[in-house]
Amino acid sequence: MTDLVIRPLVAGEENLFDSMPDPLPQLRKVGYADGIAGGGYRPENTWVALRAGRVVGRAAWLLPPGSVGTPWLERFDLDAEPEAGAALLRAAHEALGGPLPYYASMPAHWRRRPEVLAVIEAPMAAARLAGLVERRERIRCSWTGTPLPATSGRYTFRPAADPLEINTLVARIAEPEVLTGMEVARAVAGIDLATDPLAWLEGPPGAWRVALDAGEPVGLAGTAGDACYPLLAYLGLFDEAVRGELLADAVRVLADGGAREVIADVDAHRVMVVAELERTGFRQLRSRVVFEPAEEPGSGTVAGRGPAVAAAGQQD
Repeated sequence: MTDLVIRPLVAGEENLFDSMPDPLPQLRKVGYADGIAGGGYRPENTWVALRAGRVVGRAAWLLPPGSVGTPWLERFDLDAEPEAGAALLRAAHEALGGPLPYYASMPAHWRRRPEVLAVIEAPMAAARLAGLVERRERIRCSWTGTPLPATSGRYTFRPAADPLEINTLVARIAEPEVLTGMEVARAVAGIDLATDPLAWLEGPPGAWRVALDAGEPVGLAGTAGDACYPLLAYLGLFDEAVRGELLADAVRVLADGGAREVIADVDAHRVMVVAELERTGFRQLRSRVVFEPAEEPGSGTVAGRGPAVAAAGQQD
């Protein structure tokens, strides 16, 4: 690797970053120049590895303006051996004050797609060599107008009465099944979406749906129709049997409000939730493998709060 030059970008070098072809153009992402313009990407937080003047590795850490947390590695592409990518990450980590999380995005069902594996194996191996450890995988799903399943008539649904009711129900739900944007909420505002969602989701209480069985709450769904895109931000249950109908009800409310697409994020290990999302008409858009520093297990984890986050360069 004696011919490898590793350095951060300087202002005005956006074209150098973009000179490396996008290896996964099918993934939705904000362009690097747009991210620079929005302030989420910064030259000093963007590093490249060059051989004979050609970019063979690039890494861009993202942090929207006004965030309280630390940057995370959002873009990492490698057209070289993993050792070169690890050298790039180590040099950047030293300059940035230590290893930082890496959210490795890839198309849905990536393990079954040899052409995707051929692209992502090297950067993922480089991340491991640089001291990052895989902690979890998150799946992003999208509903785009598929007819919704009919309800059984067993449950009734209504808007939440007020923030007190929402917070009371959230406090009773130990592990929400859907949390869309949890990583960004933590990084940008230091908010745990699982325990304090109203601190992040600024819509009216009526955007939350309460599922009832014989008058008793059995589930809670939080929607956001005015974020950077309509999303199912929160889903928590007291009775798993209501999952499908509550999903359909929440999507129906967003669709009635004009949504043509609804986004939902779920942990990949929640296979029953993923299956129910698919039965409701969602399809998998992408996976995101979360790498974190080995010495900091469980710290930090990735959708947008609103237009400001999207403009800053976050296509979460």
